[in-house]
Amino acid sequence: MNTRDRVIATLLGVSSLMIAGIKIDEGYTSIPTIPTKGDVPTLGHGTTIYPNGMPVKMTDKPITREKADYYLRHHVSKIEKQFKQSIPNVELSQAEYDVYIDFVYQFGIGTFNKSSIRSSLIKGNYVQACKSLLKYRFTAGRDCSIRSNNCYGVYTRQLKRYDKCIGENQ
Repeated sequence: MNTRDRVIATLLGVSSLMIAGIKIDEGYTSIPTIPTKGDVPTLGHGTTIYPNGMPVKMTDKPITREKADYYLRHHVSKIEKQFKQSIPNVELSQAEYDVYIDFVYQFGIGTFNKSSIRSSLIKGNYVQACKSLLKYRFTAGRDCSIRSNNCYGVYTRQLKRYDKCIGENQ
């Protein structure tokens, strides 16, 4: 990675590739579903909380793809602000920025703020931050790196993030 390719994260914004990636990884459902046993209800492209702050419930009405896209973009906009505040003066490439926003979309800003990913970024240890992504392979108490736990997609998404991240740091 050429350090000239990094800029202060507050100057970056999500790429259209990152939004498309979330849509692919999360899929689309017009009706509320529980994607992984023990998880919370989602709809659209992984929406768990509506823009008005109300949680998605299994009894909610179906939504269109357009509404799902709106919910996704609204949520990403919200977490972008939180993410930028959580890593003051940290420089990232566009690819790294997208990886970490995608992580926060899936795991939440609270998880990111308590993570070794964040502390490594603040210390400027970019490779360690990438490696720390691989710690997040659990959902509902199950290790998703084990295929028979029926949550393998959580793990493969982490592997994709790791590959993108480490590729920026070689």
